[in-house]
Amino acid sequence: MQYYDSATVLYLNGKFIKAPEAKTSLYSQSLHYGYAVFEGIRAYNTHNGTRIFKAKEHYERLKRSAELMHIPFPYDINELIKQTYKLLEKNKLKDAYIRPLVYCAPNMTLSPATEVSIMICAWEWGAYLGTQLQKVCISSYQRPNPKSTHVEAKASGHYINSILATTEAKSKGFDEAILLDMNNNIAEAPGANIFIEKNGKLYTPPLGNILAGITRATVIRLCKTLDIECIEKHLSVDDLKNADSAFFCGTAAEVIGIASVDEAIFPATWTETLGATIQRTYKALVLEKQNYEVII
Repeated sequence: MQYYDSATVLYLNGKFIKAPEAKTSLYSQSLHYGYAVFEGIRAYNTHNGTRIFKAKEHYERLKRSAELMHIPFPYDINELIKQTYKLLEKNKLKDAYIRPLVYCAPNMTLSPATEVSIMICAWEWGAYLGTQLQKVCISSYQRPNPKSTHVEAKASGHYINSILATTEAKSKGFDEAILLDMNNNIAEAPGANIFIEKNGKLYTPPLGNILAGITRATVIRLCKTLDIECIEKHLSVDDLKNADSAFFCGTAAEVIGIASVDEAIFPATWTETLGATIQRTYKALVLEKQNYEVII
């Protein structure tokens, strides 16, 4: 996929420049060690114009990720939101995926960063996992032990683990993977959280070994609105394979159903599941004006 062309504009350290003109050092800690933090955000073309969904929550998580990883964050969140709207305007984007990245200056040591840059880019991007029910497998890779890193930070280096899991899954003929945690409980997908349905209730792994997904939190709130019981608890592989249905959620993936896990096919018809209800409600939610922080 081509993410930019000669006319594409990105935001870099307070200025808007053409993407092909952007430069960075080959001696950056971020390039050599994966020492950077980022966000994935979506803007939607609503009846009231283009709106960025949960912009404040995403930029607050970006700041929190930087703090956890000892990366400076000398930026004002409201100002970043304003500049993101300007970026969309300059690129004439109405539906878009937005990628802010805070990366570090040249430094070949393993000491904390003292200087950083911020880049924000955007492009048109459909649902990351597509629109078809996913055929998934249990990965041989585990999520990192939370005592080895801050798993709640959206740090660039963490996604090497995700690339390995997805690559393995696709090499075996699956669409995506599900990773376990250090205790062999269900954790999440390489780029999405997971929910399962059993006997009219939804279950999802608790925080601690997973990314605290903003879409995950939105789904939990939707469950309260829809009077769907949603329980956060540790889930085994057997819990997953014996579920009635399951789905992934995330900013890039949005809400997408799962057809099967390894050899286990979920018995429920997707359109009749709680996941399908959440999928429809989520799509309606992101198109509502009142769910956005509108920066004037």
